[in-house]
Amino acid sequence: MGEMNKQQIEVTQKESQFSGSILLKSKDSSLVETSFGYANRSDLLLNTIDTRFGIASGCKIFTAVAISQLVEAGKLAYDQKLKDCTSITLPHFDDSITIHHLLTHTSGVPDYFDEEVMDDFEELWIEKPMYHMRKLEDFLPLFQNGKMKFTPGEQFHYNNAGYILLGLIVEETTGLSFQRYVEKNIFEKAGMKDSGYFPMDALPNNTALGYIDSEDGSWKTNIYSLPVLGGSDGGAFTTVQDMLHFWDALLDNKLLEEQTTAALLQPYVKEQDDDYYGYGVWIKKDGNNISKYHVMGYDPGVSFHSAYYPAQQLKLAICSNKSKGAFAMMKVLEQMQCL
Repeated sequence: MGEMNKQQIEVTQKESQFSGSILLKSKDSSLVETSFGYANRSDLLLNTIDTRFGIASGCKIFTAVAISQLVEAGKLAYDQKLKDCTSITLPHFDDSITIHHLLTHTSGVPDYFDEEVMDDFEELWIEKPMYHMRKLEDFLPLFQNGKMKFTPGEQFHYNNAGYILLGLIVEETTGLSFQRYVEKNIFEKAGMKDSGYFPMDALPNNTALGYIDSEDGSWKTNIYSLPVLGGSDGGAFTTVQDMLHFWDALLDNKLLEEQTTAALLQPYVKEQDDDYYGYGVWIKKDGNNISKYHVMGYDPGVSFHSAYYPAQQLKLAICSNKSKGAFAMMKVLEQMQCL
């Protein structure tokens, strides 16, 4: 990393108060590998390149890969109806909802956390304490009796409940917990040895605590602000190195066959401007070309961005244990690399 690039990163870090780790790699070498801030402020433990971080919705792509593996195995189909692959009671849901609709956020099902309506994820856990949320089925009372938002396939609307349903389909199809399925069939296959779905009240060593900062300078951890165990809509923990291992395994067809990987990375629905969505992954187009595949996640005490830039064959992972900061670091790195 050149001296000027290093200075740009440090300036942006100070401006955004970024806390976390960054890894940018070309095909052959590391271009940026650095960490800032504390994994544990009370004990003054620094973040390192090996620190595990929560990645919130950044792990929806793991859910999409899990579903796609089951499609390859002939146990599911993308055009299969939701009503035909789950025994869950969903009284007001449209019978035409498919797995494809759920994967692409076009199902129209009611969400338990609608990001266009609710600002504060913490508000969800006032009446239903987060320490009770240990299984995917625990989320069902939050949305299963709700009314449809729109006709399936009509539009894109980011939806967490749809990914809870996908996780429940994985569980019902395989007989495994969703978390165990992903750890066995994705993390192990990809060599993601430091990644997992860890309970917030039993985090393993070398895991950053998430911090929520107040304007008056005070702070708290996010242990009471998130479901105690992550699942198919978000909440896994990983390192920047493991996240790049994931991209390597996905793009080298170690997780899915080539045709299925291509299906996962297809821009199915337009969100706005040049931004599209595939199966669990955001896709940015430049004309007819795809310039970026990326995933992101935001929770109280979590901000995360990871991307693959196909033209330059660059892979990036930015993990933060604060509610914001990852986006600012991603933008400066993209400017530095002319991405």
